[in-house]
Parts: sequence; C-alpha cells; structure tokens
Amino acid sequence: MSLLLKGLIVGFCLAAPVGPIAALCVQRTIAKRWISGLVSGLGAAVADAVYGAVAAFGATMISEFLISERTWMQRMGGVILIFMGLRLFLTKPVEKEEAIDGKGLTGDFLSTFLLTLTNPMTFVAFAAVFTTMGIGAVRGHSILTAELVGGVFLGSALWWMILCGGAHALRRHCDYRKLAVINRGTGVFVIGVGLVYLLLTS
Repeated sequence: MSLLLKGLIVGFCLAAPVGPIAALCVQRTIAKRWISGLVSGLGAAVADAVYGAVAAFGATMISEFLISERTWMQRMGGVILIFMGLRLFLTKPVEKEEAIDGKGLTGDFLSTFLLTLTNPMTFVAFAAVFTTMGIGAVRGHSILTAELVGGVFLGSALWWMILCGGAHALRRHCDYRKLAVINRGTGVFVIGVGLVYLLLTS
C-alpha cells in the first residue's frame, strides 16, 4: 500500500468522528452555503496535515512542546468554542443562502484551523496511528513524508466534502424554524464541548 493511500485512510478516519468541528461545518453549510461548510472543513484538514507532518517528521522539540503544553492549549480552544457557541445560539437564521465573500470564507477557514490546532491530542492520535502502521520509517525522507502528509490532507478533505455535501442536500428541507433549532442546538453542543475542554483538562 502506497504512503499516499495510507495517509488518505488515516486522515479520513481521524477526521470522521463527530465533534465540534463537524457540527460547525454542518451548521455553516445549512445556514450559509455549501462552500462555507467546505472551507471550514478544509481549515481542519490543513491543521490535520500540519500535525501529521510533525508526527511523520518526528520533530522532537515541537512534539514535546505540544505534549507539555496541551492543557493550556485545550483550555484556549475551550474558550474559543464557548464564544463561538454563544454566537451561534444567538444568531438569527436566514431562509435564503447568504452571499459569502472572501472575508467570510477566510474567517470560516481560520476558525476551524485554529480550533483544530488548539487540540494537541490530534498530534498524539497521528503519532500513535503512524507508529502502529509502521510509518515512522519515512522520517528523514522528505519526499516520502510529503506523500504521506498529502494523503492525510486528501483523506481529511474527502470526509469534509462528503459531510458538507450531505448537509447541503438536507438544506432544502429546512425552513426558518428548523434553521433556528439547528443554530441553537449546534450552539449548545459547541458550548458543552468548550466547557469540557475547560473543566476536564489536567
């Protein structure tokens, strides 16, 4: 099995579990447009690729920093999630698709990129999976590592395309009341995850 395919499988599987990023992507796809949800997912995919590269290259200083400072990073992510959840909960939906400009898409991308980076357990997951699959042997081989990391990005991006595509297909069945429920439900979920990040980190 090629490293590109291995990376694709790893990226897809680690992106797939439902969490706050998935909830945000679905909400943005339904409340705004498909491109907004997809760009949000790509922000997470790029962050996955960054952590995958650190794990594959075996950057000791960076990995030690991520492990030793994981508590405050997760708490910072928790604070961001709580603010985003409150904003979602209070946002009034629009029944028609919103016009999305470059600034809006940039914000969508950066929000999920930063949220993913503030969870260093993503790096731990990549390191564990790479070790289990025996992928650590590519360290020191830049071309092979780039192939692996490229696979991680493509796998993660593939999941977000599937998720946002499914959410977009459901949008036609959503009226104003349902959109309001989606906004509030997503907001409560995101706030809950943020509180977990804040209270249960040690």
